[in-house]
Amino acid sequence: MNSRIKYFVVSTSTCLTVLLLVGSALSRGASSADDTLKHIGVFSEVVAHIKSEYVDEPDMKSVTLGALNGMLEAIDPFASYLNADQYKEYLKTKDQKRADVGLLLSKRGGYLMVVGAAPGSSAAKAGMSSWDMIETIKGIATRDMPLAYAQMLLQGEPGSTIDVSVVRARHPEPQTVKLTRTNVTMPPVESKMLVGQVGYINIDALSPAHVKEIAAAVQKLQRDGAEKFVLDVRNCSLGSPEDGVAAANLFLGNGLITYVQGQRVTRQNFEADPAKAITSKPVAVLTNRGTAQGAEVLAGALGENNRGQIVGERTYGDAAQRRAVTMDDGGAVILSVAKYYLPKSAKSIQDNGVTPGTAAADTESQIEFDDNGEPIVETPEKQQKQRVEDDPVVKKALEVLGSGSKA
Repeated sequence: MNSRIKYFVVSTSTCLTVLLLVGSALSRGASSADDTLKHIGVFSEVVAHIKSEYVDEPDMKSVTLGALNGMLEAIDPFASYLNADQYKEYLKTKDQKRADVGLLLSKRGGYLMVVGAAPGSSAAKAGMSSWDMIETIKGIATRDMPLAYAQMLLQGEPGSTIDVSVVRARHPEPQTVKLTRTNVTMPPVESKMLVGQVGYINIDALSPAHVKEIAAAVQKLQRDGAEKFVLDVRNCSLGSPEDGVAAANLFLGNGLITYVQGQRVTRQNFEADPAKAITSKPVAVLTNRGTAQGAEVLAGALGENNRGQIVGERTYGDAAQRRAVTMDDGGAVILSVAKYYLPKSAKSIQDNGVTPGTAAADTESQIEFDDNGEPIVETPEKQQKQRVEDDPVVKKALEVLGSGSKA
């Protein structure tokens, strides 16, 4: 393709983008349209300077793709732009239950960032955790790779393997990790009694079945004499906001749990149903940067309704309704069309996460590595002992619950 044709294609794409944005802006008023036009003018000028003055003749297709991905990431770290072929593949596979490596991803700085790893998955066994960066998948650089396309690459037949290059949050040298695709099964809710008549409930994922397990655990612990509860949702990144609403309602007998709203999505409130609440005893919720989606709704609802104390680290920030918006060329943009909000502060969870009232560093994020850069993984029995009896975050929660503070 010669330069003149390239320039024509880019100019046409830019004009279409301008028309789309202007049409949207005009529907919202003249002042918004003026502001939009000003920013579009800057964008067009930058494109012109790149075309005419960059040291080498640029690949304008890459420039345009980078601009699209940058624009999407700037507003939504979970958005994806898929071309026609990629979107066809997405539609073909999105409802299939394919084996996976167990990673939940977002985009940060143009690269894939780990939100969390499903417990028991290949990614979790490899020591991958929130804020690790995926540099390549199958040798393909992830910079400007659509998020939805990356998730498709990671899926496949059970037992098949895939190589990813990882820059770990606490181990900056890139490492190649071989992950095995499996049918990931979410672990059940675990519970036990701690000292001081405190019932401890560990929640690694949320689903309608897990909500029932939480309810059963609460009722059993209360029969066993529990007077307070610790809900551990650290690294709980799987589970819809609706699952978080259902879990919060077990502990909240009244008040607003959350609400969802978007530019074209009418606000919907999720109010607590008194009939579904099963305990009024004090609660502490443990969070970290791997806490996402439904678990954030749960933590935020209890914290902002003064029903529970939140202890730990700020959560990741991921609670939204997403939709594929198709384009005339057969491609699509997958983006958030509505966000879930905290009930009192009215802050969106996706943009702000949930901030604990009591900060406490999470020892689980401090993974140790051997001389070869491989993670040192303790046995499940030792992990459980360290997590509960020796965990400083749990100790901090017990202090909060025993301090006389109303929960």
